[in-house]
Amino acid sequence: MIVVTGATGNVGRSLVQALAGVGEKVTATSRRVMAADLPDGVLARPADLTDAGSLRPVLDGAEALFLQNGGADAHLLDPGQILDAARDGGVRRVVLLSSQGVATRPESASHGRVGRAIEDAVRRSDLDWVILRPGGFDSNAYAWAESVRALRTVAAPFGDVGLPTVDPDDIAEVAAATLREDGHAGRIYELTGPALNTPRQSAGALAEALGEPVRFAEQSRDEARAQLLRFMPEPVAETTLAILGEPTPAERRISPDIERVLGRAPRSFADWARRHVAAFR
Repeated sequence: MIVVTGATGNVGRSLVQALAGVGEKVTATSRRVMAADLPDGVLARPADLTDAGSLRPVLDGAEALFLQNGGADAHLLDPGQILDAARDGGVRRVVLLSSQGVATRPESASHGRVGRAIEDAVRRSDLDWVILRPGGFDSNAYAWAESVRALRTVAAPFGDVGLPTVDPDDIAEVAAATLREDGHAGRIYELTGPALNTPRQSAGALAEALGEPVRFAEQSRDEARAQLLRFMPEPVAETTLAILGEPTPAERRISPDIERVLGRAPRSFADWARRHVAAFR
């Protein structure tokens, strides 16, 4: 049995579908997971990553664990207790969804230090481990959905700064492979898309997918900061703006790891936009 935490998220949802599609026995867990939202045969077990005790019954009898890094609640996780519960339940393989920022922003409390502590706990464990470090997600473009639907406009800062954003479905496929296959233990995979993609280019890709013009409106840094502060703490907003506006060479690097694991090139943002265009109509 494979346990998937964060099963209702962008990566977890696709991972559950990928594993179920090849006949794996899967238990999907998150705070509000419901059987109606899962493929047939997948077991829904609500649990909270910030409460390792709630995971113990979920992990009983499991062989492998996909561990989501907790997102905004990462600082509340006790990874040692989670890994102890996994080991006690029978888990021998853990795949951690971490973040590129652990390596590229090591001094950032929001992107580096907390993530590093979780990674270190996984690496110190006696389990076979794999760490996945994706950069920015293509699905972050959902933040533009309302303005594209209403005004056919994408508003974003740093319109011509490109990053190799990655399709969450590609992350899920890599996770499925590393959960099911031998030969990945002790590896850290950096997951990016196939090319640098700017916000202006993203607006163009959405326009092509819709078959209608989409205007790009460049925000100032202050305008973007005010928008981010509506739903994230100030330190996270500042680090996010730094990545978007002044990415390091490592954050702009296109990684070969998706192709190494899957035997194919990663999908482009345009591919993602075509598959999810309904959200922008």
